Amino acid sequence: MGFRNDFLWGGAIAACQTEGAWNVEGKTLTFPDIVKKIKPEQRRNFGQAQIDEQALEAGKTGPVSDYPKRWGIDFYHTYKEDIALFAEMGFQVFRFSIALARVFPHLDDPQPNAKALAYYDAVIDECLRHHIEPLVTIVHFDPPIAVWEKYGGWCNPAMIDVYVRYAGVLLERYKDKVKYWVTFNEINMALKAPFKTLGMLSGEGPEYENRRWQGIHNQFVASARTVIRAKEINPAMMVGCMIADITTYPYSSDPRDVLANLKFDQKMNLGFLDVMVKGRYPYFLKNYFAQEGIQWTCSEQDAELLKQGTVDFVGFSYYMSIVTSYTTKDKQLTNGNMTGGLKNACLSSTEWGWQIDPVGLRITANQLYDRYEKPLFVLENGIGSVEVPGPDGQIHDAYRIAYLRDHLRQLKLAAEDGCEILGYTMWGPIDLISSQTSEMSKRYGFIYVDQDDEGQGSKRRIRKDSFAWMQRVIATNGEEL
Repeated sequence: MGFRNDFLWGGAIAACQTEGAWNVEGKTLTFPDIVKKIKPEQRRNFGQAQIDEQALEAGKTGPVSDYPKRWGIDFYHTYKEDIALFAEMGFQVFRFSIALARVFPHLDDPQPNAKALAYYDAVIDECLRHHIEPLVTIVHFDPPIAVWEKYGGWCNPAMIDVYVRYAGVLLERYKDKVKYWVTFNEINMALKAPFKTLGMLSGEGPEYENRRWQGIHNQFVASARTVIRAKEINPAMMVGCMIADITTYPYSSDPRDVLANLKFDQKMNLGFLDVMVKGRYPYFLKNYFAQEGIQWTCSEQDAELLKQGTVDFVGFSYYMSIVTSYTTKDKQLTNGNMTGGLKNACLSSTEWGWQIDPVGLRITANQLYDRYEKPLFVLENGIGSVEVPGPDGQIHDAYRIAYLRDHLRQLKLAAEDGCEILGYTMWGPIDLISSQTSEMSKRYGFIYVDQDDEGQGSKRRIRKDSFAWMQRVIATNGEEL
């Protein structure tokens, strides 16, 4: 037993972290384009980046050199070379995103940007030429600033039509070329960094929470309408959702810790999936809204759309686990920069404080498959590390091989447990700009990109040791593990 014969092996990137060409051929400014790089000494205690009015205005006028996502790794121009490297590794699927700010730069443009579509035509055709399935994320953490300036963020229901129009253009254009789609990347990160997902500036208080949850609801509706539209265009297309799965354990067997852990999981993970997979709001989320006084609008038409537009597969990212408790008094917190939590004494951590927990991936897969009985797709998993070539000019990343081997072994065991798993796209197969810290130094790839945090370097691609290792894993469908 093990992975299914048609298991899809590959990698995942995002337009806003790789493409660069931030002002080329009509593209407009996005929120990632104004996230500043951080200083190395800030890494361990750097939380989720936030964008306020001051940061927005400074980013629009500040020097390009402060904002590394604007240059990315120049995938906009190097996609052929990079996809060829993915093919050399044996990739069967490549997950990438399409930038709304390229296709509809001002959101309400009368026609989509022909040059942008020609670029994505070329990327998709290049994948197919190498016998790689394109897996398209329609929106991945890159709302155009126009979302805020024209609509005040996703809390405005007008954004539903903007999104559905955009998604419809892609679905129609690639109906015979792209089988797998994801509507929103890590949609639950609206609870951590709403500028990434909802195109909203930072805020607080009851009114802000009302707008945040209305924005989340509007994305649920947009996702459902997109699923429905996809099935009308080509019933064979598979449209999935995606969350950043924050796997949690109770700090102790104290029932209060167990209850706190349950409540965290319900709000952070399961509430989002229930709406998109089951097609309705769960009782616990409705109760949370009532207890917190959160006011939002879900019309009868919205409710019917959610019911009709359920997803075909459950996509999730998995990087770590955390520990929760009803109280943090006298307990050590992690210094991870993705989400807070208590330190797990049984686990080691990455340089960024992310707790390494391979078994948690098996646990998560079993829990999600048991609850939803829909195919699972691991859309992100990987380890970031500071790396420089050694005296031989190579990168010997045994730690990455160990991390991925341990996680893939657990994923294989989850498949043997009976979980239906479509595939695995490692994040990110080529070094790219960090989503949270806007630095190049946090490297995930099988492929090293010779570029520093200032954007300087030859841009040369170098195969790391993990490149050949993953090549063997894919060639043997995981038997190498």
